[in-house]
Amino acid sequence: MGVDVDGSPLLKRRQYDESDVRVRPGRGSRPRTKDRPAHLDAMDGMVVSVDRGRWGVVLDGDPDRSVTTMRARELGRTPIVVGDQVGVVGDLSGRPDTLARIVRVDDRATVLRRTADDTDPYERVVVANASHLLIVVALADPPPRTGLVERALVAAYTGGLTPVLCLTKSDLADPDEFAAHFADLAVPVMLAGQDDDLTELTALLHNRVTALIGHSGVGKSTLVNRLVPDAARATGVVSGVGKGRHTSTQSVALPLPDGGWVVDTPGIRSFGLAHIGSDDVIGAFSDLAVAVERCPRGCTHLGPPADPECALDTLDGQSLRRAMAVRELLAALATNDSW
Repeated sequence: MGVDVDGSPLLKRRQYDESDVRVRPGRGSRPRTKDRPAHLDAMDGMVVSVDRGRWGVVLDGDPDRSVTTMRARELGRTPIVVGDQVGVVGDLSGRPDTLARIVRVDDRATVLRRTADDTDPYERVVVANASHLLIVVALADPPPRTGLVERALVAAYTGGLTPVLCLTKSDLADPDEFAAHFADLAVPVMLAGQDDDLTELTALLHNRVTALIGHSGVGKSTLVNRLVPDAARATGVVSGVGKGRHTSTQSVALPLPDGGWVVDTPGIRSFGLAHIGSDDVIGAFSDLAVAVERCPRGCTHLGPPADPECALDTLDGQSLRRAMAVRELLAALATNDSW
């Protein structure tokens, strides 16, 4: 071993590099795991109201077990709407000033979608998992128009909902003439005038989730109050999510007395369907979907003169009548005449 200039032993010196230095990563630079918590203890619930970053949820379908929730961080910006089936953890007592977390959003069986108008590329889910769409139309004051009904039918068929035409103010006009416009589509028609018995309608809604839509002034709120006699109190309960209460600008699910839910949606002036094409509408009818496989490429199924070789014109009987009725829906899809 050699000696240094001062006579001390010369020790073997080690060469260091950056791998010898351990630096603790900053909080923001640590790698994140893609594994989300399992939340095996999450309780099932249904979203019944939405209000500025808070969701009202009823647990196990029980209207008397409602909690106010927030969206868990791991869900990111996952959209959550009225009717969604979710998993909830945290404080499930429902006491004032408590807040639980939505940690799971289940796949949707049906969706009612719309856009602001036909130029808006962003579709919005209005209601999830509803089995029926109740289209409320007044037979007078204001006078009925087919435009909104046709567009609502398109949204129902393409979203997997069963449409039902509900006619109010039947004491002011004969319902048969207006209902005849949709006879070939076999749309169920229910009368809901002030003097009409609602037994058949309540039987249809029993133990189902049903969305209601209609123009302002058609009597939708009156109908809701008849279906849910305690609607005013129920609205305050399910939408009291800590920051506001239900108004005409929000959707809210209300429990039916004998089981089931009606989702009261805001009164609308137009029903945008920018996200829906003609093939989406045709695809909702199995016999028509098979027929249009013979159509030439680019066929819009509107028939002559635009589509002189459309295969829908080769049908007969009930299928032809249904095809012509569906063409009326396609025409409404093209014109955006909701009034």
